[in-house]
Parts: sequence; structure tokens; C-alpha cells
Amino acid sequence: MSSFASWTRYIRLFRPKQWVKNSFVLTPLLFSGYFHPLPISKALFATLLFSLASSSVYIFNDIIDRHSDALHPQKSHTRPIAAGQISVRQASYLLAITLGLLFTAGLRQLSVLTVIGIYLLLNLAYSLRLKRVPVVDIFIISSGFVLRVYAGAVALDAPVSPWMFITTLSLALFLAAIKRRQELLDTGSETRAVLNRYTQTLIENYALMAATSTLVFYSLFVVSTRQELMITIPFVMFGIFRYWYIVVVDGQGESPTDVLFSDLPLQLTLLGWTIGCVIVIWPSQLSAVIAAELY
Repeated sequence: MSSFASWTRYIRLFRPKQWVKNSFVLTPLLFSGYFHPLPISKALFATLLFSLASSSVYIFNDIIDRHSDALHPQKSHTRPIAAGQISVRQASYLLAITLGLLFTAGLRQLSVLTVIGIYLLLNLAYSLRLKRVPVVDIFIISSGFVLRVYAGAVALDAPVSPWMFITTLSLALFLAAIKRRQELLDTGSETRAVLNRYTQTLIENYALMAATSTLVFYSLFVVSTRQELMITIPFVMFGIFRYWYIVVVDGQGESPTDVLFSDLPLQLTLLGWTIGCVIVIWPSQLSAVIAAELY
């Protein structure tokens, strides 16, 4: 039992629950409609690489933030280093191993590895300095989602509409602003110094602007690329409305992943959006593949 508990602590260090964020890498695959084993395998492999990269960032952040995390009411129990369950030396070994696996595996997709390198450098700058700079900190967090989408496009060598990038950035800014709002309400500036430079009203205005931008830019993306995707716009609207409800009424939002895993309506909304995209995009591509095989 103790051995199992020990392994659980190490697994939690990698935060596998947060890997759901790396599904953004698959977005270009979904909208390209490439119904072939090779592009699907490339997109999945790029997602795996980003999972290794994000885990490396989480481990490094946990090492750097161990003292402030120890003051947090939840992180002091859920973060193994802050809780004293894993030493800094052990975490450093795991970080080195994870980075080694990432760069070894990344040799198969050098273009994706280049994008991941930018992601790692941005997060290094964030952990060491930029997380203390207001506004910049939110944009650095959000840029990680944009780079995930770009990595997926690079893996497929597929063009991506600029509207997809700006929509992704807007959505990520919304989630990041909500995260800062909840941190400010829950713990104040005790666990994150940059929160001294924010006010609740300011962050809520940021969130409102980002939410509105997400709806506008996604609608423009749909109109400019494939108007049949109009059926997916209500899912995006409902998802934002539902998420805001959970934040304000239930007091959640510090971890978007926890919100997603705990709220069934939000899960069904994401599923409905995905199915809507597949129904619109994939049948025509599948027909093209079948026709090419027959003739």
C-alpha cells in the first residue's frame, strides 16, 4: 500500500489531469478533416510531446513555487513538493528524465519540437520573472494554448485560419483572467505576489472583454471558413455562460480543468460542440477518401 501511495505522489507531480489542455493540439486535425491514419498519428504524437512538455513545466514550477504553494489552502496538500512528500532533488531527477524523453521523442517531429522549445522558454521566463508582471502574466499563460494549436498545425503541415489563433487566444485569456479572479478572492496576494497589482473589478472586466472577443472571433472564423459550422456557435455561447455561472455562483474557476471534470453540463457542451464539428467537416473528407480509394 505504501508503495502504491509513493507512486501516486510521483504521478501527481506530472499532473496528468491537466493533460486535457493538450487536446488543443488536436484542433487543427478536427477542422482539417484529415481522415487518414498518418495525420491522425502525427497529431496524437504531437499531443504526447506537449504532454511531456507541460509536465516538465509543472515540475519546474512546483520546485520554484514550493514555498508559496505551502501557504495555499489546497496546493499545500495536492502539490507533492509543497506537501513535503517529494524532495526537490527527486523532483529535479524526474524533470531531467522527462526533458530527456521529450527531446529524444521530439526528434521524430523536429518542427513540433521547435514550437515546444518556444513554449518551454516562455514558461521559464514566466516562472523566473514574468509571473510577477501584471497583464504580461495572463498573456504568457494564454500563449501556451495558442502554441498548442500551432504545434498541431505544424505536425500536420496544415494551414490554420488566423481567426482560429485569435479565438484560441481570447478563450485562453478568459480562462486566465477567471483564474486570477478566483485566486484573488480565495487567497489574496499571500500565494501570488502579482495579485497585489490587480483588483477584482479590473480582472472581471478583462474576463468580460475576453469572453466577448471569443464569441465574436469564433463567429468570424466560422463565417470565413465554413458557414455550416454555425450550428456550433450556440455550444460556444452556452459553454462560456455556464462556466461564468460556475465561477460566480459556485466559487470555482481557479482550475479550469477541475471545473470541466466536475460539471456534467459543461462536459456535454464540449461533446456537443465536437460532434457538431465532426458532422459538418468529416463526412465530406471521408467521401473524398473513399472516392480516391475507389478510383
